[in-house]
Amino acid sequence: MDFPDPLVRGTLIRRYKRFLADVELDSGETVTAHCPNTGTMLGVCEPGSEVWLSPATNPARKLRYSWQMIRVGDHLVGINTQNPNRIVEEAIRNFRIPELAGYGAIRREVKYGRNSRIDILLQEPEKPDCYVEIKNVHLMREDGIAEFPDAVSARAAKHQGELADMVEAGHRAVTFYLCQRQDCGSFRIASDIDLAYAKAVRTARDRGVEALCYGCILTPKAISIGKALPLTT
Repeated sequence: MDFPDPLVRGTLIRRYKRFLADVELDSGETVTAHCPNTGTMLGVCEPGSEVWLSPATNPARKLRYSWQMIRVGDHLVGINTQNPNRIVEEAIRNFRIPELAGYGAIRREVKYGRNSRIDILLQEPEKPDCYVEIKNVHLMREDGIAEFPDAVSARAAKHQGELADMVEAGHRAVTFYLCQRQDCGSFRIASDIDLAYAKAVRTARDRGVEALCYGCILTPKAISIGKALPLTT
C-alpha cells in the first residue's frame, strides 16, 4: 500500500479525545491531526516520539493531517486501523499470502451473520466461500511478541462466534491478524486484557476457525505485507 502523497514527519505532543493528536512538525508548526485508532494505543502514543502524518487530500477537511506511523525504538509502527484491509487485500491479489491463494473473486464489506460485515469474502467455483476477518495489531509489551487486543472489545468476541457459524454452515473462516510492525517474531492473544475475547477465540478455533498473523514492512512511503508470524496461543 503506497501512500499517495509524501508523509510529513513530526514529534508527538499528545494524543487525546481518542481521535485527536497534537504534533509539532519538523518545520516548527504545531498541528492537530486526526488519530484513526479507537483503541488505547498502549505503547504507541508516547509523547516526544517521532510520528509521520499524511496530508489530507480534501482541502475542505477540518483536520489537515492524519496520523499514520510512530517510531518505537528503531522501528516504525503503523497505528492507522483503516489501513489493514487495504494492505491485506493488496497482498492477496499479489499472491503474497499462500494460505489465502486460489480464489478468483475478492469482495469487501459483505453482510453476513447477525447484522455484521465481513472484511473480505473470497470466492471461487467448486470451493467453499472464505470469510476473512482482519484485525489490526500494534501492541508489543514483551520484546518480539505481538499481541491483540489492546482493549476490551465485545464486538471482536461476537465476530468469533459468527465466523464459527460460517464454518459450521460449510464455509471457511479465517481471523487475520495484521501486525503493523516489523520487530515481532511471534503473536499471541492478550488474554489478560480481554479474557472474554480470548475464550471466544479458543471456542472458535475448536469449531474450525483458522487464525493467521503476518507482520508488515513499513517505510514513510509505503506499508506492505511482511513475513508470517507463528501463533503461540
